[in-house]
Amino acid sequence: MSRRRDVDAVVVGSGPNGLAAALALAEAGRTVVVLEGAATPGGGCRTTERTLPGHRHDVCATVLPLLAASPFATAIGLLADGAVRLLTPEVSFAHVLDGSQAVAVARSLEVTLDGLGRDGPAYRRLLAPLLDHADALVGDVLASHRSWPSDPIALAAFARLAVRPATGLARRFDGERARAVLAGLAAHATRPLDAPLTGGFALFLAVLAHHVGWPLAAGGTQAVTDALLARLAALGVAVETGSAVGTLDELDAYGPPRLVLLDVTPRQLAALAGSRLRPSQRRSLEGYRYGPGVHKVDWALSEPVPWRSDTCRAAPTVHLGGDFAAVARAQADVAAGRHPERPSCIVVQPTVVDPSRAPAGRHVLWATCAVPHGSTRDVTALVEAELERAAPGFRDVVVARASTTAAASEAVNPNHVGGDINGGAATLAHTLVGPQVRLDPYRTPLPGVFLCSSSVPPGGGVHGMCGWLAAQSALGAEAARASKNGRSARRGTSARNSLP
Repeated sequence: MSRRRDVDAVVVGSGPNGLAAALALAEAGRTVVVLEGAATPGGGCRTTERTLPGHRHDVCATVLPLLAASPFATAIGLLADGAVRLLTPEVSFAHVLDGSQAVAVARSLEVTLDGLGRDGPAYRRLLAPLLDHADALVGDVLASHRSWPSDPIALAAFARLAVRPATGLARRFDGERARAVLAGLAAHATRPLDAPLTGGFALFLAVLAHHVGWPLAAGGTQAVTDALLARLAALGVAVETGSAVGTLDELDAYGPPRLVLLDVTPRQLAALAGSRLRPSQRRSLEGYRYGPGVHKVDWALSEPVPWRSDTCRAAPTVHLGGDFAAVARAQADVAAGRHPERPSCIVVQPTVVDPSRAPAGRHVLWATCAVPHGSTRDVTALVEAELERAAPGFRDVVVARASTTAAASEAVNPNHVGGDINGGAATLAHTLVGPQVRLDPYRTPLPGVFLCSSSVPPGGGVHGMCGWLAAQSALGAEAARASKNGRSARRGTSARNSLP
């Protein structure tokens, strides 16, 4: 790496968290450069013509409730200035119970209750108290590691429920409809449904579904990356693509910088740090626990998905997997290292709300399912079989398809270790503490080096908070170091002045 201009900070990785970190540093007056190993910035927050020309597919993230609720997005006015236009459907998501029945979870709590039958009152008792404090609660969950909660009582009430497994919360319901909805939400954690915190994932996603909805970005999530890049360009921040970093020593070409923020996972941190780490520190980072992999399939369609249930036709997001027990079996299989015969799938049909994603009359669709960590198996046939059960004739409307195994996902994006798109297993320790037990989860064992990826709180999703909070941590550490150096200099001057 040849020498460039001196900078105050280097950010390695240009996913939404890396870009958020760079923006926070630049707005604080620091000179910043962003280095990206890939040919294009954005990480999983990109949109490409993956199947056919004119058919725009999101590489990873599509549904953006966390962005809609993000304190970072609010602080920088990302959604207010129209640079990113969110399209929010009336139905946040649907869950298919069997081939012909589905439950709709709408933005409106009252509309949702109507479809839950006898479990409606129990669902209201569970969600309504959280929704009464949703503004503060969502902000506190996403930013609680750097500030005192704005509503400690509401956060404590949520936490009491959130640490429970989904199986525990499911006992609140007598019927299968609400239990199935809970299972589909908890499956986003890619953990067994009897694992702690899976109930918290389900609850938080349900709160978002009613509070801000489950929106999509007009034109694709590339719009989010483009908006952040435009903000950085206006501040004079260069984003250098095709600039893979092999070791932290290479960053000396930039100054060396006072601050380094890494949008990478702990395994990449260990590789970048090399001999700078003590053996025990290296073992800790290399032993970081990653979650199961994700298999993704993208389709170009000649017409909409022929769902049996009209409920699914209005929902950009559809959960497939059946009742609670069926979803639990699939998740347990994956945790045990097996490929489920009937996987639990997350299906997204963006053209329900955004026809611009495909040529006139055409549609795009993607689906993911959890698979064992590092899986090289192509399970497209299993995913399509689930779609056929819920939408007979689905294969007849497929014009083109593209599949990405868990192993191939890591080859494209090194942060997807073993196909884990969330930067780490959704355990209680990872969610609350991060990769290592530290008061500040963004600091690494190396002075001036900070982690800003989804491996640190608040974790996966497009919200920018990992980067934003890591940048605040870095700026705070820089200020503390400057203050300490200033005090040391004053003491030195005082001592010299006192010499005879």
